[in-house]
Amino acid sequence: MPDGGDPRPAAVRVERRRVRVWFGDHVVADYRAEAELAERYAAAMSRRFAGLRVTSDPVPDHDPGPERKLPGERLWEVAPK
Repeated sequence: MPDGGDPRPAAVRVERRRVRVWFGDHVVADYRAEAELAERYAAAMSRRFAGLRVTSDPVPDHDPGPERKLPGERLWEVAPK
């Protein structure tokens, strides 16, 4: 660039959310991801566990926490014998 600035775009802040599925006072699933994936997960859990409460809260910037990809349809690649 002629002005000597950095040609790369500025970092974009990505909103992250924490989705939890509750059975009474007990968390039975806890998932953190970018907002779009988290909302897909929340919608899927709401359909699958219609009687349970599903919450989706923003994750603070200072709480990095683990992020995981959405789980696959099958839990195991090889069926148990």
